[in-house]
This record gives sequence, structure tokens and C-alpha cells, in this order.
Amino acid sequence: MNRALVVVTPEERSNRIIREAGQYAAGSGGELIILTILPEEDFERTRSALANVGSPDVVYGLDQALESATRKAKRLAREELDGLDVDYRIVADIGPKVDTVLETAQWEACDHLFVAGRRRSPAGKLLTRDLTQTLMLKFDGPVTVLLGEEAEDDAEPERKKAPTSA
Repeated sequence: MNRALVVVTPEERSNRIIREAGQYAAGSGGELIILTILPEEDFERTRSALANVGSPDVVYGLDQALESATRKAKRLAREELDGLDVDYRIVADIGPKVDTVLETAQWEACDHLFVAGRRRSPAGKLLTRDLTQTLMLKFDGPVTVLLGEEAEDDAEPERKKAPTSA
């Protein structure tokens, strides 16, 4: 591995995927490109909410959104890569996740991809094609996936036990 792209999101699994990629890169002498993606919907929602505040001093544009995402990713990378001898850079972008990941990987000449996924039920796999699955099919190189648990909305509901009498 010469250069790996690590896709991070605001979820806790991003901490783990950065740490795992960092350990791998430190052992192989590779470089990491840490990509944080702000979905267009989130950017538009925040921009609209701030515009509704009505203050002419409040400006939220593309530059502010990317700066904020970069700052969060830098803090996360610093924490998770502390003590590892690995070179890394942060890249932030706004756009569709799959396209952004694939374009960034090509632009940065990445030969390995690290992404956090989630476990899904067989029915969930049939109904949705998630980011991880799509990237595994479209990326031309090894893809390391760190699986987490299903999202709460995909999980089966907990079954309550009947009360016992004492």
C-alpha cells in the first residue's frame, strides 16, 4: 500500500477506522488521505436554517462548511493517530458519497480504501444498496471494511421479558 483513502463520518466507527488504517499504514510505510464528506442535503439544511435566522452577519457558504468539516476531521485524526508514525492529509468535500469517494481516490492516486460499514439483515441488504457495498463493487483495489452494528432504525426491536412474580 502506498496511499490509502480513509472515509470518515461523524459516527464513532470513524474513530476505529482511522486507528486501524493508521496502524496498517505505519506498518507498511503508506500515507493516508482522510476524507470527510458533508452530504449536500446537510449543507443545504444548515445553510437554510442559518438564513432563516435573519442576521446579515451570519454567512454559511461552501468555504465555511468545508472548513468546519476539515477541523473536525483533523481533531479526530490527531486523537486516533497519536503515537503512530504515519503521514496523513485531510480532504473535505461536499457531494454524493459514492462519487466523492471514487473521484477523490482517483485524484489522490489511492491504491487502498478503508471504510466503516454496518451489519444489515438479509432483508436490509436487498432493500438498500449502501455506501460500503457500492464502493466494494466500484473501487479498483483492496477495500478494508470495519463493520459495526446495524443502525437502530434497521435493528430488530428488543423483546421484553414477561415480568416474573416473586
